[in-house]
Amino acid sequence: MKRASIRALRCHLTVIVMAFSLFLSPLSAWAELPVVVLIATGGTIAMKIDPVKKAPVPAISGEDLLTTVPEIAEFARIEVQNLSNVPSDYMDAARWIELQKAVVATLARPEVAGVIVSHGTDTLEETAYFLDLSVAGDKPVVLIGAQRNASEKDFDGPRNLLNAARICVSPDATNKGAMIALNNQINAARDVTKTHTSDVETFKSGDFGFLGVVDNDQVLFYRAPLRRQHIPLTRDELSYVEIVPMYGGADGRLIRAAVDGGAKGIVIEALGWGNVNIPMYEAIKEAIAKDVVVVISTRVPNGRVLPVYGFQGGGSTLKEVGAVFADNLSPQKARILLLLALQEPLKVEQLQAYYDR
Repeated sequence: MKRASIRALRCHLTVIVMAFSLFLSPLSAWAELPVVVLIATGGTIAMKIDPVKKAPVPAISGEDLLTTVPEIAEFARIEVQNLSNVPSDYMDAARWIELQKAVVATLARPEVAGVIVSHGTDTLEETAYFLDLSVAGDKPVVLIGAQRNASEKDFDGPRNLLNAARICVSPDATNKGAMIALNNQINAARDVTKTHTSDVETFKSGDFGFLGVVDNDQVLFYRAPLRRQHIPLTRDELSYVEIVPMYGGADGRLIRAAVDGGAKGIVIEALGWGNVNIPMYEAIKEAIAKDVVVVISTRVPNGRVLPVYGFQGGGSTLKEVGAVFADNLSPQKARILLLLALQEPLKVEQLQAYYDR
């Protein structure tokens, strides 16, 4: 009887050990997954319909968003930092600096494979380019948003979050800089822009196309961003830089107002290859004479600005008076680069070199 009791006890212990091992096995596998950190900043992806206002308002946290995608645990261990919960229309230099510091500190942790930033789509491309320029290293930074809010049946936030996690843990995603991932497409921060007010396929990269896709079976990259550069963030405050549009009948008063308001740099949203009329040309000359940096971009979605035309206000005459040309950067991206470049006193040639890289 004593031996039988011992055998029975051994059997019970064996069963318990096996059951405990089965319980621990998934936990052990989960613990071996890479860490990805979600930094939540707000936007439509964090909004629901307010029953009183009958309109989307900030309502959900990063943790709330994470619960919509339970299958994300198959790919990564997700940590959440709730940095803010504001519409992306509220983003400015101070918020970009705060976000950049959070991203840099997170990526410095050796166990972190990548960072996801959830954000509104309205200024998503600006935030992405700010991070692309100011965050060093090879780990992926993936920005996501949503065109549908969390109260809508076709809320696109969960899919975009899952895709971003898959990108972060993909070995092919290293050295790609900051990326925007919506609607299964991956776009480079430098090239991408929002092209539609409401469609889910709103982010496109013009002539160059997306970097890759998140497919059912894997993350695929078809090209790499070759025009990346790094401008360290060295200040807690950035200079005032304005964007002034050129249009039929523009008289230059907005340029003068920016100068009088203390602007250290002005980006001109010029026409075509980078041209303005005579009143704008005269105002640009005045601004440059007062040591205000003037950068020429264009309102045309694709193509570079070049000093081609020789009439007063043509690109060639703008270059002659000391304007800098923004290559193919949009006005808003040209402004982001100038914000960072103006942390140090630079000559026109040095500033031009930033845009030529």
